[in-house]
Amino acid sequence: MTAFVALLRAVNVGGTGKLAMTDLKAMCEDAGFEHVRTYIASGNVVFTSKKTEAQVKSALEKRLQAYAGKPVGVHVRTAAEIAAVAAANPFTKEAPNRVVAIFLDAAPPADTLDSVTGLNGEVVKLGSREIYVHYGDGMADSKMKIPVAKTGTARNMNTVAKLAAMAAKPQ
Repeated sequence: MTAFVALLRAVNVGGTGKLAMTDLKAMCEDAGFEHVRTYIASGNVVFTSKKTEAQVKSALEKRLQAYAGKPVGVHVRTAAEIAAVAAANPFTKEAPNRVVAIFLDAAPPADTLDSVTGLNGEVVKLGSREIYVHYGDGMADSKMKIPVAKTGTARNMNTVAKLAAMAAKPQ
């Protein structure tokens, strides 16, 4: 069994994509996942499965589309991968609530940083399948746009650390 973390895009944020975490847990259990636990109401779920990452992603996306009536992006990482995201944080000296990892399905293209617009104090670094952003003045007033991240989903480093800890100890 592999421990996984699934991160849903645009769930319970800004009034879009309402999904009760009890419903998400039930979907995961219906997909055959075990030791299912959710974390905060923004589409974070930790579980174990014998399925591959691709199978986990497909199973969740199908159930979420049936539930929501539209596609819901799902980004999946193993316990080792989510721990590696936390460990690779290039902004460890900054407040973890002002640093996010934007999760992508594939490695960001080499020219990703060239396409970033609206920078005003933010610092952007590339990871393996993530983009790290330090929002020095916070996210609320940021006008920054990262075109490659359009289908990604962001979690602050406090959340990444918590998910890594949860995935490291499946129940």
